[in-house]
This record gives sequence, structure tokens and C-alpha cells, in this order.
Amino acid sequence: MILLTGCGAMNTLSTIKERFNSDQTQVELSLEPIPEFIPPEEETSLTGELVEVTLYFADGYGQSLVAESRLIPKTVGIARATINELLSGPSPQSGLLPTVPYGTTLKDINVKEDGLVIVDFSSELVENHAGGDLGESLTVYSIVNTLTQFPTVDRVQFLVDGKIVETIAGAVSLS
Repeated sequence: MILLTGCGAMNTLSTIKERFNSDQTQVELSLEPIPEFIPPEEETSLTGELVEVTLYFADGYGQSLVAESRLIPKTVGIARATINELLSGPSPQSGLLPTVPYGTTLKDINVKEDGLVIVDFSSELVENHAGGDLGESLTVYSIVNTLTQFPTVDRVQFLVDGKIVETIAGAVSLS
């Protein structure tokens, strides 16, 4: 039974990786500067300073989490920027697999003073999740581990479309 569940999780993660890689498009860069609007809560450092964050993805077999370090622009909303990096998936050359279902977006994130971070994802987190104990555990813990690297975060509450969810796919309690 465990072998079949593991194979199912592996197939699901491989499918997610294929979808992710097929959506990568080539973009032509223009030499002309483009004015950019940055919402106040996401203002980046004008100095171009980078910060190293740790993201957690599934190993190439979809059996465990592996840390991937990434440099991102230093910003006031570092938790938001970090989760958006997690949603963008692992580096193609890493051989790692994404853990968050395809199409999932971050709707909101709120870090409270008491160490609770509330993350609100789009419905794709639930709708596109393949399920299974292992697959759901990898999704939950990749998000939790990614957020709890910050000293101000010690608990994570999951929302989907603004509503508290008890589970993503029925196997792991989010309480």
C-alpha cells in the first residue's frame, strides 16, 4: 500500500513539474527602461540588496523535502516574496519537484506580532491537489518550513479564498 501511495505521489509531482516546465516561455528583453509600479507593501530596496532565503521542494523521487537556497531582492514584505518564490517552483537544474499544486497563487499574507502568519492561497491549492498522505504532507511542510525560517514566525494558519481550511486534501490536519 505504501509503495502504491509513493508511486502515485511521484507521478503527481512529475506531472506538476512537466506542467511547470511547459509554461516557461522565452521573453525578449527590451533595452528601454520600463516604468514599474511597486505597491507600498512590496517595495524593494532601492540599493538592489539581495537576501538569501530557503525554500523547500520535493526531492526528485517525491519522497522527502529538500532545501533550496535562493537570492531574492530584500523587501519589507520578505515573507510574501519568499512564498511567491516557493510558488514559482524549484530551479530547473536542481532536479527537485514542486510541492504546491499547479496554478496556486498567494492572495494575502499577514504576519502577526505573536508569531502567527496567516497565508491565504487561491482555490487551486485544494482543487489541483492530487491528495495522498505523502503529497499533502510535502505541500504543508514545504510551506510551513519555508515560513518558519524567519525568527518572527512560529505558527502558520492556512486560508483558501479567505476561509480557514481544516485540510488541503483530507489527509493532513492543518489545526
